[in-house]
Amino acid sequence: MSDLRVLAGGTGGPTILLLHGLGATADVWNGLTRLLDGTWAAPDLPGHGGSAALQSYTFAGLAAAVAGLIDPRGTVIVGHSLGGVLGLHLAARPGVRRVVGVGIKVRWTAEDLAKAAALAQRPAPIVATREEAARRHLRVAGLDGLTEQAPDAAVVRTAEGWRPAFDQRAFAVGEPGVAALLAAAPVPVVLARGEHDPMVSAAQLAELPAEHVDLPGLGHNAHVEQPSAVLPLLTG
Repeated sequence: MSDLRVLAGGTGGPTILLLHGLGATADVWNGLTRLLDGTWAAPDLPGHGGSAALQSYTFAGLAAAVAGLIDPRGTVIVGHSLGGVLGLHLAARPGVRRVVGVGIKVRWTAEDLAKAAALAQRPAPIVATREEAARRHLRVAGLDGLTEQAPDAAVVRTAEGWRPAFDQRAFAVGEPGVAALLAAAPVPVVLARGEHDPMVSAAQLAELPAEHVDLPGLGHNAHVEQPSAVLPLLTG
């Protein structure tokens, strides 16, 4: 955990462990954490923001890197997209009581995977200014139009210029196998999506063995657009 940038706050349990999506940082949870009464922790995933990169990226490896943030006395994991898959990988860890996945892409085509693998081969773009790097970060994280500010941890200054902190090799993490993860989960799981999320449909979630929820009027980053819509999912 020493290689992770972690935001944390609150007192009392259970702990809410917040795992962001691909390309983002822990700061996307700021709206939700302001609504929480108890303890919460939100790491930058490895290769994102202020957290160190990994030699290679797998779902299991990413999940293991943040597993130390689980409170064995009781933890609810809330993950967005990639972070939701990591939550499913952690579902059997001692102390986990519930997993909430928001906006998980559950169906991947060969074309989707090939495109992700190609993106993983591209070096991070070096640009002239912090502002340009910040705009790039917001685009990759799907936050364009949802926020105008990128956190300091989202961009890095190099000798050549500025670049997003995100390690693009993480694009190659692969197909998540959500159905198998759900079948193995020993705790309640809720899968949620914004009504207008283009990454996953209500019909796709309905095919899976988990409670599924549509969040009216919202898109892929529902937790950023309307944090209060996610709050009721944390208890069941």
